[in-house]
Amino acid sequence: MSYDRAYWEQLWAKTLRDHPDKVARRPPNAELIAEVASLPPGHALDAGCGHGAETLWLAAHGWKVTAVDFSASALAHARSTAEALGSEIAARISWVEGDLSTWTPPPDAFDLLVCLYVHVAGSAEAMVQRMASGVAPGGTLFMLGHRPMDPATGKPTAAAGQVQISVESAVAALEPRAWEFAVAEERPRAIAGTGVDAVIRARRVP
Repeated sequence: MSYDRAYWEQLWAKTLRDHPDKVARRPPNAELIAEVASLPPGHALDAGCGHGAETLWLAAHGWKVTAVDFSASALAHARSTAEALGSEIAARISWVEGDLSTWTPPPDAFDLLVCLYVHVAGSAEAMVQRMASGVAPGGTLFMLGHRPMDPATGKPTAAAGQVQISVESAVAALEPRAWEFAVAEERPRAIAGTGVDAVIRARRVP
């Protein structure tokens, strides 16, 4: 299976058409909230924002957010949801249609860069480095990746067949003199039997 732009656009379009209420009820990622809730709001990038749950949470907590995804359907849903929450939140968000396999953030631009469960086309290390280039000195990089196999059961997970960010790829990609890791570990997912996530939170040295 090819997890390319056409695949994800078709999946988002079908999901939003068949189950819009279910998508709307999806909460923002609990790991993200736990790790960044204490940060002072500034400029954030949500790279691979999908239906926008994390973008909306960040905007509601005072962040100015640039939200990037290559699914036009997902972005349209996210924008509509933001507008329904009111002009104050909607005004804090810039929606960008972009393919993270080639899209590069402006350098040193963001106090927080979030990249959750993005399927990587190519090298995971190169992806981490490209995203990290957008973090301002003193800023935070937060990434999650889902392992394609559940280490407890040996069975494939929802990420089977995909390349996602791992602890190993993130640690290898980030220059130790330039980055301080607050978290670089695997954590079991909340639902038993669905595997583990790589959780990365690193601060760029000012």
